[in-house]
Amino acid sequence: MSKGTEDSNWDTIILPERGLLDIHFREIWKYRDLLRMFVKRDFVTYYKQTILGPLWFFIQPIFTTLTYMLVFGNVAKISTDGMPQILFYMSGVTAWNYFSECFNKTSTVFKDNQAIFGKVHFPRLITPLSIVISNLVKFAIQLLLFISILAYYLWTGSTVQPNMALLLTPVLILLMAALGLGAGMIITSLTTKYRDLVFLLQFGIQLLMYATPVIYPLSTIPDKYQWIIMANPMSGIIETFRYAFLGSGQLNWQLLGYDAFITVVILIAGILVYNKTERSFMDTV
Repeated sequence: MSKGTEDSNWDTIILPERGLLDIHFREIWKYRDLLRMFVKRDFVTYYKQTILGPLWFFIQPIFTTLTYMLVFGNVAKISTDGMPQILFYMSGVTAWNYFSECFNKTSTVFKDNQAIFGKVHFPRLITPLSIVISNLVKFAIQLLLFISILAYYLWTGSTVQPNMALLLTPVLILLMAALGLGAGMIITSLTTKYRDLVFLLQFGIQLLMYATPVIYPLSTIPDKYQWIIMANPMSGIIETFRYAFLGSGQLNWQLLGYDAFITVVILIAGILVYNKTERSFMDTV
């Protein structure tokens, strides 16, 4: 029997990857139903077997914001650039939560899905993509909550000033998703060999948040130290997000361009190590 005849008897032929940067978009589209199922799984398991169910999507950011208002706003007396505290902290919490959730959950993809990866063939990139998309749904819910509170303050004549920078919101969301995805893929690839990173991850994300203007405006940092905060690629994104919705913070195109460049570098590095680890991780876990 000729090779062509043998191949025609199979629905799917698995070929070796040719390059570390290969992304099989056609195959990912072919498995879109599986992607949809993973998104639904990630979304439903978030509130499954809880008493309050989907209400946790609202409760979590509200409690976090109230805690920040009490600790950083009223006890530590950290400036909010004249903005109402609830809007200032919730704008930071909403944006930061999306990035950190993408980063945190993508960083355990190999460990969480090793049973599936060892038995069934499908494009492995689908699992981190499903995490980014399912978190996008949560982000949309929390953004709606933030906009509702913002609308109340606008109606009562507050000083907040949403502006045309709102048009950059899809770009900011794309950058946060790509940054969380890329950084998460790097960490999940490294944790297949170095499990210590799992224990450092939560501490690292918390530390990174304090190096991002989530609970303080960038303007409160002395000039000689601002470069440290601005080196963090999430800083420009958070500042632009806050500037767009509240008119506080700054729209610095140079800083935003730097953030976009670093994000692309981290995403490419993430795809490289993810594809490389995918080939052999079942032998190491």
